[in-house]
Amino acid sequence: MRKIEAFIFDLDGTLMDSEVLYVEATKEALKNRGVLISHQESVELVYGRGWSVIWADVCERFPGVYAESEEMEEVIRSLFLRLRSRLDIKIEGSVDLLKRLSEQFPVAIVSGSPRVDVAEGIELLQIASHIDFYMGSEDYYSGKPDPTCFLEASKRFQVQPSQCLVFEDSFAGVCAAKSAGMHCVALQRDNAPPQDLSGADEILGDLSDFDLERLLSIQ
Repeated sequence: MRKIEAFIFDLDGTLMDSEVLYVEATKEALKNRGVLISHQESVELVYGRGWSVIWADVCERFPGVYAESEEMEEVIRSLFLRLRSRLDIKIEGSVDLLKRLSEQFPVAIVSGSPRVDVAEGIELLQIASHIDFYMGSEDYYSGKPDPTCFLEASKRFQVQPSQCLVFEDSFAGVCAAKSAGMHCVALQRDNAPPQDLSGADEILGDLSDFDLERLLSIQ
């Protein structure tokens, strides 16, 4: 493995346990328009996927349920914020690692969520001073597993993709990182829906266990 120069964190499911809330909010947003889906169907629709991919799936499966992407997105956002206000969704080990790495390296957040949601997540986690920049779904044309988001991040860092290490929690995110030519550590928490994370360079149950020197030594 070449020397790592920069680190990239996914947000939902990696830094904060928010995807379960998006699952519930999406299910409720569809229910509000007369479309009933099970919890498992909502997990499959939402988990580990960016908004552009979710919206395309909704349009294909439930044509006309919402007239515009922005309309459904705003309904989901309102429901999500209501749910989030009741819970502490910070993933402590991941946030602690981000802060620790930021003392020595540039760090960014690359998420499939809209920028406004990413910004609110950063504020909620109180990590704004620890990151160099963040990216949301408006910043690239195709969501994960497409590698565009991570390749754009490497350009902003002004380092080669091979010098970046990504922390992800989903199959799509791992695929995007590896397709971008980056190193990837996957977070596999016990309470998260199962994902195929076998493509990652390392899989951890808690990112507080991450050790860069150990990872470098086994590559």
